[in-house]
Amino acid sequence: MPNYRKKIVVKPGSRIRLKHFDPGYHGKHESRKSALPEIEKNRQKMDELQYLMYAEHKRSLLVVLQGLDAGGKDGTVRHVFTGMNPAGCISVGFKQPTPKELAHDFLWRVHPHVPAKGSVVIFNRSHYEDVLVARVHDLVPEKSGRSVTMKSTIRKLITTQNNTTILKFFLHISKEEQLARFEKRLDDTARQWKISESDYKEREYWDDYTKAFEDVLNKTSTAHAPWFIIPSNHKWFRDLAISQIIVRQMEDMDMQFPKPTVNLAEIRRKYHQAVDQEKSDRPKKR
Repeated sequence: MPNYRKKIVVKPGSRIRLKHFDPGYHGKHESRKSALPEIEKNRQKMDELQYLMYAEHKRSLLVVLQGLDAGGKDGTVRHVFTGMNPAGCISVGFKQPTPKELAHDFLWRVHPHVPAKGSVVIFNRSHYEDVLVARVHDLVPEKSGRSVTMKSTIRKLITTQNNTTILKFFLHISKEEQLARFEKRLDDTARQWKISESDYKEREYWDDYTKAFEDVLNKTSTAHAPWFIIPSNHKWFRDLAISQIIVRQMEDMDMQFPKPTVNLAEIRRKYHQAVDQEKSDRPKKR
């Protein structure tokens, strides 16, 4: 089984070009049917590991999803994290900043949503939008220092008492696949609500977005918070790769269930005492 955590990671200090990564790559599997047993196994393991993280209450996991429109961010949340308990797994979406958010520094709106101890948080889009859209549309200077600021912020998050592990996934689709997904939205009444006036307009900036994403991937992939380029033309392979990477990362955390805080022997004694009392209180059969 390929180790996607090593195969598609952006190594710190590298200078990747997205054209060198095939968005249609699907590993050894040829279809969703072939990959589904492995995906299901990963999802079950994610559920078990999340429960362990919640119980241990010593560390947390932040998953960042980025990609162009129709890249599959919503689908990833729905299909990969479907087995996790909502009590310990939260998805946060970052849309266009509100006037209040624009009145603060660009990371202000992110801080309240970082994961607490024992929890998993998914950023559906994230603070990286502020070095993508803002750059492509000349809203801030290209050399504004925002990438450096984000790297510093992430390092602080990792080294705080929340002990946060960060996994960042760039959902890589081709220009042709994006157009095909837009067409499906037009024809499917269950997806038409997703249509935006900007969908086709933003396609004019495809090359600009590609270059901006390449800079983000190259400048902000670190050993502690790596980027993974996920081939996403095949949605099922996207789900397979992301779920495998999350499982292996969580397994490496070596989490342990906390020890009981009560005297188990005494609790057992009281339990058996209560059971015996209930039996003695039952009406005797005639």
